[in-house]
Amino acid sequence: MRLLLMSDTHLPVRAKRLPAPLLDELPRVDVVFHAGDWVDTATLDLLESRSRRLVAVYGNNDGPELRARLPEIAYAELGGLRFGVVHETGPARGREARCAARFPGLDVLVFGHSHIPWDSTAATGLRLLNPGSPTDRRRQPHHTYLTGTLTDGRLGDLELHRLPPRR
Repeated sequence: MRLLLMSDTHLPVRAKRLPAPLLDELPRVDVVFHAGDWVDTATLDLLESRSRRLVAVYGNNDGPELRARLPEIAYAELGGLRFGVVHETGPARGREARCAARFPGLDVLVFGHSHIPWDSTAATGLRLLNPGSPTDRRRQPHHTYLTGTLTDGRLGDLELHRLPPRR
């Protein structure tokens, strides 16, 4: 099973559209995760129409329309792993322990908000993943998103995609 993870798209504020390399991935993946801060409903509509399965939440910059359509926290069981998606997890310091305590039944937590790619594992085994942002890199060197595979109950082949600069 192929996965695509993104967050903090902030459309059309930070960019006019999702980058072509990310859109090109959609037909090749089984599940798309979006960890909030969409800003517009058009991006949600696009991903709902082009994704086989979408697991998504709203973020702090999302208004009433998105909050009416999306949960604050989303859960999915895929290939024997329990996934959660949330926008914000708080400061980087202590994140693993804090999230392991808040989400004790999960194997993987996908989060956003910081725009900083993150891949760590809590002492409990909870894997924390932040794909960064494909459209708003802030102080990061690249716009980013993640892909990975889920095989035999294991998350593997995780790749952070660095997008070319926008023109």
